[in-house]
Amino acid sequence: MTLTSRTPQPDLATLKIADHSRRGGKTGKRFGLFAAVLGAAVLLGGAILALRSQKPVVEVATARPAGDPRSEALLNASGYVTPRRRATVAAKITGRVTAVNTDEGMGVKEGQVLATLDDSDARVRLVSAQADRGAAAAAIRDLEVNLANAERELKRTQGLEASGIQTQQALDQAQTTVASLKARIELTKEQVRAADARIRVAQQDVENATIRAPFEGLIVSKDAQVGEMVSPISAGGGFTRTGIATLVDMKSLEIEVDVNESYIARVKPGQKVIATLDAYPNWQIPAKVRTVIPTADRQKATVKVRITFDQLDPRILPDMGVKVAFLGQERPSGKAAEAKALIPKSAVRSDAGRSTVFLVKDEKLERRAVSVGAEHGDDVEVMAGIAPGDTLVLRGSENLREGQTVEIRK
Repeated sequence: MTLTSRTPQPDLATLKIADHSRRGGKTGKRFGLFAAVLGAAVLLGGAILALRSQKPVVEVATARPAGDPRSEALLNASGYVTPRRRATVAAKITGRVTAVNTDEGMGVKEGQVLATLDDSDARVRLVSAQADRGAAAAAIRDLEVNLANAERELKRTQGLEASGIQTQQALDQAQTTVASLKARIELTKEQVRAADARIRVAQQDVENATIRAPFEGLIVSKDAQVGEMVSPISAGGGFTRTGIATLVDMKSLEIEVDVNESYIARVKPGQKVIATLDAYPNWQIPAKVRTVIPTADRQKATVKVRITFDQLDPRILPDMGVKVAFLGQERPSGKAAEAKALIPKSAVRSDAGRSTVFLVKDEKLERRAVSVGAEHGDDVEVMAGIAPGDTLVLRGSENLREGQTVEIRK
């Protein structure tokens, strides 16, 4: 009998963990608890750090001098700069644009050529009318020669008829010829005058092909290009332009605002106004009320008021947004000198019975105690604590603190 040797195979069923190894020691438990607490602390610290690093967004305002005339405003309103004279320059005839001599921002004089249209058809009609007039004028000369001859024949016929040589019929015929030629001459002269009228019409058609500036001003919009069709009426399914350019008289700029009809009694013609352009908030422009339009808007319950600038400036442009303050009587200068600055009431906060404000310097907050005085509408006078030009927090988070970094809302 032959014996075969085999390599012993591991028996997995015999593998097991000893009972004393199944239970962890006190050191392992303590380590696991410490790791869990440490992880929670790291997460909480990260969350707090993230919240602290997030900058609160605040809205700011600038303290104005207490002598600002707007502090005595009876009424505030907003509107737009509008010109009294604005024109969309259009052609009187329908035609194709052959040249445009203007561009946005270009100043033009009255009568200056802005564009030209194709005038070839009008010139053909002009030449035809001139030819008709020439032919009619030549016919008059021919008729005048025949009339002179007919008058001589009439004289001879009258002499012969008196001598009994010619009959009365021959005399009547000679008189008829003279009268007919005179009538034809008058008719031809009328034809010449009609031809002159057609010439003037054709010349006007040629002139209408040249578009000129109706007044001195500034081009604010270029509405047509070379090759496009223009017409005084809307036609062509939207492919025909109705204007060449928009012209504004920059000397006629004024302000137009809508005032609530409940306060219109506070506005009088000639009343002083302080205007502030949205583009230049620190520039106070003196103006006065020109007129109150004598009608109200039923839907908006407002009355339109027009205001003229005391002096125009190149920075003032059409359609700019503007805020206006209608001024009342001025205060004595002594009272105005008592206050140092004027700020919005919403910038003042109450802290333990004291009035405080938050100043923004280099995007960091500084708490400042202030002494407030009289109120003027939405503003309040500050007697001490801040100076004109300081930047104050107007609106933002209520949990602001000294030294905090903030982000200013644009």
